[in-house]
Amino acid sequence: MTHEELQSLLKQADEANNAGQFDEAELLAQQVLEHVPLPTDDGEVADKETATLHISALLTLATAAWRKSEFKAALDLAQNALDLALVHDCASLHAKALNIIGLVYLNIGDYTKALEFYGKALAALEALGEKSGVATVTGNIGLVYLNLGDYTKALEFFGKALAAHEELGEKSSVAGVTGNIGAVYYNLGDYNKALEFYGKAVTGHEELGAKSGVAGVTGFIGNVYLALGDYTKALEYMSKALAAHEGLGEKSGVAHVTGNIGLVYLNLGDYTKALEFYGKALAAHQELGAKPGVGSVTGNIGIVYYHLGDYTKALEFYGKALAAHQELGEKSGVAAVTGNIGIVYADLGDYTKALEFYGKALAAHEELGAKSSVALVTGNIGSLYATKEFDGYDADKAEELLRKAIDLSTEIGYKAHLVEWYKNLAELYEKEERWKEHSIHFKKYIEIEKELNIEEVKKQESIREQQKAIELAKAKAAAELSATTSLLHRVLPESIATRMIAGEKIADYYQYISILFADIVGFTPIAARMPAKAVLALLNYVFGEFDSVMERHGCQKIKTIGDGYMAVSGAPATCEDHAERLARAALDMMNDIELPEDIRKHLPKNALFHLRIGLHTGSAFAGIVGEKGFVYDVYSDAVNLAARMESHGEAGKIHCSEEFAMHLQNRDDSFVLSERGEMEIKGKGVMSTYFLERAR
Repeated sequence: MTHEELQSLLKQADEANNAGQFDEAELLAQQVLEHVPLPTDDGEVADKETATLHISALLTLATAAWRKSEFKAALDLAQNALDLALVHDCASLHAKALNIIGLVYLNIGDYTKALEFYGKALAALEALGEKSGVATVTGNIGLVYLNLGDYTKALEFFGKALAAHEELGEKSSVAGVTGNIGAVYYNLGDYNKALEFYGKAVTGHEELGAKSGVAGVTGFIGNVYLALGDYTKALEYMSKALAAHEGLGEKSGVAHVTGNIGLVYLNLGDYTKALEFYGKALAAHQELGAKPGVGSVTGNIGIVYYHLGDYTKALEFYGKALAAHQELGEKSGVAAVTGNIGIVYADLGDYTKALEFYGKALAAHEELGAKSSVALVTGNIGSLYATKEFDGYDADKAEELLRKAIDLSTEIGYKAHLVEWYKNLAELYEKEERWKEHSIHFKKYIEIEKELNIEEVKKQESIREQQKAIELAKAKAAAELSATTSLLHRVLPESIATRMIAGEKIADYYQYISILFADIVGFTPIAARMPAKAVLALLNYVFGEFDSVMERHGCQKIKTIGDGYMAVSGAPATCEDHAERLARAALDMMNDIELPEDIRKHLPKNALFHLRIGLHTGSAFAGIVGEKGFVYDVYSDAVNLAARMESHGEAGKIHCSEEFAMHLQNRDDSFVLSERGEMEIKGKGVMSTYFLERAR
């Protein structure tokens, strides 16, 4: 083959690498090597033209191996090319080999060596006046600082690289650096800017047909949606990225995305699936010798065990992860794991140790300029000082730190933690009996909580609807004519019955639902003076009317206990207006239900028919209780408090907790409530409560 034909093969091989077609790149480069063997005798030097082609082919092979995460092969090939470039005085190829070696060390987490080889490559390229090479290596140095968590330096180097690539018209490199800038903003918690830069990067890669680049950035966009709490979109983008990496044979990409999918399931509370995906990712990283990946996934496994309440295992995995990050000099990883260790000790009640680790984490995050992490740890320290059980309880320090966390979270739009800091600050003011400030911050907490609840309801409803459609399709064919199906639909909420038939164990968590308890005032002495059939008729009529009211307002009856009646809104089907629905249902129950004459005639003389209703809003678990005589039930401390509202209420009135009243008024100001004032609630202490009077 002629020199021109061999050069054309190399060009095609490089284009194949850029397009993610690594096997094709290797085949083309091997053809070049077969046609340009170098002399094997010691001291013998090939002509410059032959040497250049041979070394270039080696570097193409090294690039393909690096992109396929075959790091040992990549190092061997690049080192061979480096040695040959020195012997044959190929300065430009020598610099290119240095850069590829730096890339390999970056990927296996040896950042010191990566900076060493990048520094040598940069000096060589600057001496040669190769602007394109200088821009590439400058961007790679930015990647090292990104992995080290030095975001200021990372943006500095990325900015220089981007400007140089744009000036040279190098679209592929522009897309790559743009995506890396998106990664910096992601790590800084500026998700809008992250999505902006990632979007530009995807467009750039797509225009060039660079499948590997598209796959990588698609996975990163999934990470942003994960951070924003949009799990449906996160899984959508990550699944696309995983399929693309698998199709391209990119083992490192597969390992990273697999770990991120584990992170989605961790956030969804599916710890079994989270551990499954983390296990696969950890094995893949270990096989590749990718130390940063091993450290990251090990820390995430620690997080799973923390959520499972296994603090011993959590600390064990955090310890391993911390050691891995420290060995690599990864400041961001060290800071994150240190903060997580502090959280474990706080939960264990070892506040002194918690404060020690929080302090180290805060200093590290401040040094890195990671605002979201600074806000998080600052708020955690403030919450610690606001804990009465802590010997170092300090209301002034707690207020100062919580306010700082609020300011930082507001600045970057970090709502998930902003709501927590407002709640903790409101509770601090309550402890200090600073009632005006308590009221202001509690209202702000409810307001932001409502915004988050609306967003969460939409996301979760979308997920549930997808799941419901699949479950109904599976259940219909097998159970449509079954008597069991018919019975379940009569005794359980329809969506719950369908899930049971599909074989699902029903156990759901709801962050916000509204709960109602009602009973007939003085029922026991009234019933004692009535015939048994009349008592049954009374209860059947009243509960039947209650059931109709609940159905009309989209609420769910849960159970009856004697003359007591329990219902909820917001479960099993979530809704944004759960408080309004249940408020209207309670008003209908109180105002519209009248006993017919054939029941009223059996009431004892002078007996009055009055209801007493209690309402509360809070979090709860719901599921099927029992194996044979099963029931669908809702249980939590919020349920107990709703029952207390009813038992501490008054005849003919609807008694509401402060939480329910705040939820209701913040969404719909058409309801009229009157303050009952503070009162002692059994088992709960002094609480402010309200009476729901009417809807305008």
